[in-house]
Amino acid sequence: MWDYTKSVMDHFSNPRNVGKIEDANGVGEVGSLACGDALKLYLKIDPKSGKIEDARFQTFGCASAIASASALTEMVKGMSLEEAKKITNDDIARFLGGLPEQKMHCSVMGKEALEAAIANFRGEKVEEHQDAQVVCKCFWVDEEKIRHQIREHKLKTVEEVTHYTKAGGGCGGCIPDIKRILDEEAGRAAEPKESPAMTNLQRIKLVTSVIETKIAPTLRNDGGDIELIDVDGVDVYVKLRGACAGCPGSKATLHNIVQETLRAEVDRKITIIEVK
Repeated sequence: MWDYTKSVMDHFSNPRNVGKIEDANGVGEVGSLACGDALKLYLKIDPKSGKIEDARFQTFGCASAIASASALTEMVKGMSLEEAKKITNDDIARFLGGLPEQKMHCSVMGKEALEAAIANFRGEKVEEHQDAQVVCKCFWVDEEKIRHQIREHKLKTVEEVTHYTKAGGGCGGCIPDIKRILDEEAGRAAEPKESPAMTNLQRIKLVTSVIETKIAPTLRNDGGDIELIDVDGVDVYVKLRGACAGCPGSKATLHNIVQETLRAEVDRKITIIEVK
């Protein structure tokens, strides 16, 4: 059982400002049902004064997600946009008397929804995720978000990154990338270990084992699969099967799960080549 404060339980049991503002002129939506958390924030902003006259939300998530959204709407009402822009996820957590460390990503989601709603009011576009930037496919977390949270909260471990972003909290295939980003942000680029010399036959056996025991089970959990076609030195040829074949996120799967896992487990020089 999470150790929630009385304020968190109050905002969870009796959430404020739930619902939709029909004439909202600032709407921000973050997360997704597929990732387990989703939040849509509605703001009614006075175009002349820039004051937030009303705020409401719709959300799908845990007690912390509901409480964070409820708290956020209470905080921003009556604020100017400039004041609201300064709200941090730590401010949301403090308003609630604190959140469990493992649930800090809920307050981050609130802050992101607020930023998206303000951008929507101003007619600004919010950048969408691109496959090349995605680190965590399970929760669709991109590298920019991970780096931002590491810098803002001085995160040092993969576990802390998961607490603030959820990245790494699913299949775990992105953990090597998260470690790399942590090392780079700490200014100590990780020194890659030299792979022991091995014959091509040895490499094929090891690649086959890693794919069968670590990579394929992860993809099968999402209805996909993978077939090893050939290994030529450090070039590994694979074919995606099932739901992974033709998936918009297939490039991210090949890079963030397949290639990074094989680099970590077999040889840091491995390159994945997809066979259509």
